[in-house]
Amino acid sequence: MSSGAIARPLIKPEWALPSRGRVGMLSLIAAEAAIFTIFVVAYIFYIGKSLSGPMPKDVLELPIFNTVCLLSSSLTIHLAVRALRNAKVGAFGLWWFVTIALGAIFLVGTAREWQRLIFEKGLTISTNLFGTTYYSLVGLHAFHVTAGLIFLAIGMIFTLLGKVKPEHSERAEIFSLYWHFVDAVWVIVFTVVYVVGR
Repeated sequence: MSSGAIARPLIKPEWALPSRGRVGMLSLIAAEAAIFTIFVVAYIFYIGKSLSGPMPKDVLELPIFNTVCLLSSSLTIHLAVRALRNAKVGAFGLWWFVTIALGAIFLVGTAREWQRLIFEKGLTISTNLFGTTYYSLVGLHAFHVTAGLIFLAIGMIFTLLGKVKPEHSERAEIFSLYWHFVDAVWVIVFTVVYVVGR
């Protein structure tokens, strides 16, 4: 430092409480994570304990396309939030819509899988322990995807009505935490049900 330079004291940034919305969402995610943990542990515990068929290896097919769609939606919602933060409302609407489309494709894929399992393979929630734990775990996840799609659709309606502004980017980001959570849970469900459980 040159002799003529003035030394300035370091200014510590002021600590601020996180927003109530963020705290609320993180609390919800923590509670939901506990519920999913119970269902995953139950599924793992009952693997191979069904007294009658069908068994997972007999009826389950890897839902690769559905998984790619759902995990891709984490990227699209991230791009949507970033676009809104940068005041690009049009780009936000586009990426938000793509997120809805990918989530809907996943949900339709799940419904088609269930239709095949029930009507072609004879696996219902009351068939055996595998059926009970499978539909409970995958159904719980599908319910969360459905709830997420409802909120995404509401956000899309507000966007089309011109009500979404760059100052709403934090709200969009807070919701995106939920969607990222749903995607992360699917990685666990996919691994436990379609990889380990087979």
